[in-house]
Amino acid sequence: MRRFARLLDRLLVTPSRNGKLALLADYFRTAPDPDRGYGLAALAGTLTLKSVKPALIRELVAERMDPILFQWSYDYVGDLAETVSLVWEPQGELYDVHLGETVEAMNALGRTEVRGFVRATLDRLDTSARFAFIKLVTGGLRIGISGRLARQALADAFARPVDEIEGVWHGVSPPYRDLFAWLEGRSPTLEFASPAVFRSPMLATPVGEGDLEKLDPADFAAEWKWDGIRIQLVRAGATCRLYSRSGDDISAAFPEVIADDTFEGVIDGELLVGGTSRGNAATRTFSDLQQRLNRKTVNRRLIDEYPAFIRAYDLLDEAGEDRRTLPFAQRRMRLEEAVHRLPHDRFDLSPLVPFSSWEELDRLRSVPPEPVIEGVMIKRRDSVYQAGRAKGPWFKWKRDPYNVDAVLLYAQRGHGKRSGYYSDFTFGLWRDGEAGQELVPVGKAYFGFTDAELEVLDRFVRENTIERFGPVRSVRAEAGFGFVVELAFEGIARSARHRSGVALRFPRIARLRPDKLPADADRLEVLEAMLPVSAE
Repeated sequence: MRRFARLLDRLLVTPSRNGKLALLADYFRTAPDPDRGYGLAALAGTLTLKSVKPALIRELVAERMDPILFQWSYDYVGDLAETVSLVWEPQGELYDVHLGETVEAMNALGRTEVRGFVRATLDRLDTSARFAFIKLVTGGLRIGISGRLARQALADAFARPVDEIEGVWHGVSPPYRDLFAWLEGRSPTLEFASPAVFRSPMLATPVGEGDLEKLDPADFAAEWKWDGIRIQLVRAGATCRLYSRSGDDISAAFPEVIADDTFEGVIDGELLVGGTSRGNAATRTFSDLQQRLNRKTVNRRLIDEYPAFIRAYDLLDEAGEDRRTLPFAQRRMRLEEAVHRLPHDRFDLSPLVPFSSWEELDRLRSVPPEPVIEGVMIKRRDSVYQAGRAKGPWFKWKRDPYNVDAVLLYAQRGHGKRSGYYSDFTFGLWRDGEAGQELVPVGKAYFGFTDAELEVLDRFVRENTIERFGPVRSVRAEAGFGFVVELAFEGIARSARHRSGVALRFPRIARLRPDKLPADADRLEVLEAMLPVSAE
């Protein structure tokens, strides 16, 4: 556990991607089995572990120290695992325990045995290992490591192409003994648990200034960029899986999409929500799709109310034949034939956008025909399908973001390296209330600012907190005093779940506006005027 804890400690204070990759690669090369396999699973989000509720951790701490003193400590530190690891007074001698043994022991516990096991484990571990253990068992391991980054580190550690790792990832399972044996050359082959494996996606680079000037529009095809989530549908024999762009298996949340058995191969596309369960003629907003995401199971009502379908972009495999080396134009023709044979209520084809000049395409992407379109994708007709984000074959040209000036209303501490800062913010706009002008929350943002700007925001929250609601702080926000930021977002939709009646897509802080008073911030009517006609 100490080795895994040291890894977490160093990852938390290492900001650079390359630095994190080096730390992970060293751990995967040097840690023993099965510890490194369980560590990989924890970092990549594939670990199945009997979870412990934070309330149990708090109850155990209350056995050792005054609850009020602990609450003050927790309020100051801002992170449960860090607070408990610091204040816990162990009883007995400290010694190390293996990560693999801990995970396997946890999963073998009966319901009544968990409390005693957690207490005893905390008593054996030092401060750093206690932090790692609590993060692990409470499911709070948020340290800026994605599954994709963990797989890239595996590729770096054993000098393998990341595509090769991606190609086998969903055919193996924790603690990955067979995977490491194969990577180290101790085993020539891998036995797959599932033949329906994920392929690394091809990504597009944003259009920058001057990128298109020297390119011939005739060499490129354009498609609309839809506001859903990028997916891969993979069917091999009787097995069908639906994967997100990062390679997460989301099949359980969309059983109707994977139900068809007339196609075998791999389709790259966008997962969207249609208008009714009888067809997908009206493409709905991302907020509708969110009703289906991150669910382990769905009921008939959800499927009928938010029917999902795939808008196909590309064909990567056809009946076991890899099509990625074919030019895009040829893959497109094969894709059209494949989609034509599929059920039209669950599959359709992403339409091409005719254009003859970059100026014409610029006009089209600025005023798309549907509100759920974010812009256009531009693809070389002769491009092969290659993993990663190579500049040149594919571009994405998004609509200009929306912007409003909003007022800071609430703040909450962040996680990981931000646990000591107020970095999750809620902002509001003005509207007419029963008692006059009032600020109503319109969105949350926790990125878009620099470290220096975070210091400014954090200081304002600490100096101007007026109320506390658990971990949330309400800050002073009046017409003549408060903090204004320029809030940027990609889209907007009606939402009955929000007090303001609207939901923002990808809100972020574009810049701080210390030059403005809250009285100068925008009104809710400004947002409502941005709503697409179909949302009215």
